[in-house]
Amino acid sequence: MNLQLVRHATLVLQWNGLRIAVDPMLSPAGALDPTAPAENDRRNPLVELPSEFSGFGDLDAVIVTHTHRDHLDDAAVAVLPKELQLFCQPEDEAKLHERGFRNVHAVKESEVWNGIRLTRTGGRHGAGEMAQKMGPVSGFVLQCEGEPVLYIAGDTVWCPEVGEALRRFQPDVTVVNAGGTRFLTGGPITMTGPDVEQVCRSLPQTRVVAVHMGAWNHCVLSRAALRRYLEEKGISDQVLIPRDGESMTFSHPARTLEQA
Repeated sequence: MNLQLVRHATLVLQWNGLRIAVDPMLSPAGALDPTAPAENDRRNPLVELPSEFSGFGDLDAVIVTHTHRDHLDDAAVAVLPKELQLFCQPEDEAKLHERGFRNVHAVKESEVWNGIRLTRTGGRHGAGEMAQKMGPVSGFVLQCEGEPVLYIAGDTVWCPEVGEALRRFQPDVTVVNAGGTRFLTGGPITMTGPDVEQVCRSLPQTRVVAVHMGAWNHCVLSRAALRRYLEEKGISDQVLIPRDGESMTFSHPARTLEQA
């Protein structure tokens, strides 16, 4: 399995002979209004798409964990073929049809597609009232014979749903959206250093890939700060913090790794 972080939460998977995009956000730097109220008013995205990304190429499918604009923006909607297979949570099916996609499949629990089992998992986009305001979010587990088990947690903090997904699926690779994303009031709405630590402690054999940093104005946890935190806790070897454009290749089971 090859996994490329494009930027923020946008991923490209080459998995079981298929090419899958996750949470495509393709706007040029500064094209979008800042998210408010946040500690800064910088326009989004904060950085350009990396030079290593030349486009999605021939995609077989897209997974959209939820439809916030930093996970699916107008620039991506404009370039993605509208007949492309698109997997989403049930709450977003109608929205995606409205944006012109004709082959939308809402995963209620688990589906098999081209030899891949996709199972939707739960999450909490913050805590308490904040999570209610942010709306529903989902993660996805991908399983296929001969490939590592991949868990894409989506926009969630550490919560019982994440712990249950780790316990149930024992993923070889776990992608977490870090960044400690937050507004001026309320708690974080994506994972902080302690949240990532919880993932590591709960399943020491999983390789954690931390993304969702450095590209959006209300993501306050930097790559460097997360790395320092993990080093202090003695678990930095378990977590990969890729730069934008970086590709990682995982074997089955994912106990060895090459980074390019």
